[in-house]
Amino acid sequence: MTHAQSTRAAADAADTGTGATHDSALTVSADGLPAWLEPVDRAARTVQARQLSRFLPPENGAGRQSAVLVLFGEGERGPELLLMERSGSLRSHPGQPSFPGGSLDPEDGDHTTVGPLRAALREAEEETGLDPAGVQLFGVLPRLYIPVSGFVVTPVLGWWRRPSPVGVVDPAETARVFTAPVADLTDPANRATAVHPSGHRGPAFLVESALVWGFTAGVIDRIVHYAGWERPWDRTRQVPLDWRA
Repeated sequence: MTHAQSTRAAADAADTGTGATHDSALTVSADGLPAWLEPVDRAARTVQARQLSRFLPPENGAGRQSAVLVLFGEGERGPELLLMERSGSLRSHPGQPSFPGGSLDPEDGDHTTVGPLRAALREAEEETGLDPAGVQLFGVLPRLYIPVSGFVVTPVLGWWRRPSPVGVVDPAETARVFTAPVADLTDPANRATAVHPSGHRGPAFLVESALVWGFTAGVIDRIVHYAGWERPWDRTRQVPLDWRA
């Protein structure tokens, strides 16, 4: 199944899904998106998994299926992304800024169709208090892999058509919830290369008193690139990470 077919299947499955959580919000549609989001929509329709990451899901089907909500909104400073900082007590990626998201539950449905859509919205509501009814899902990126935790992650793209209040719901899971202006994410002064003691290097963003790195930064970096928003930045500027990262 191609990425375009997968996205269409997710939208079709949403019409017949049996889950009880916000089924009315599970249609994937780009109708009515603001003009500034159209480049992201176009990129999402054609981008391939290997263009997003070198870490792809295992061919044997191993890995824990999960989804994240890549939610774009408009704030006082223009376009922005919703992010959260994970609690420092969590076993998986403690203290790390991330998109809202998590593992698929059995009631979310098939991970190749509607499951990631429902899981992304459900997890975002549980972690940030977001009202899913105000979110328009407009795209689904190819599934990617996080080797350190074994998660197979489907990034689900959303437009925050009707913003709702957000904040920390459970301090045991979430340390804070914040938005990062796209203008800051694309500002060369806020970009760097994160260097882990293991030798891994990847893009990083220093925004809203947070260092965004790892999987989340990788997805943001590729969206910014393929949407044509990227500005030349100093790739030799390094930010060291420690072994706890």
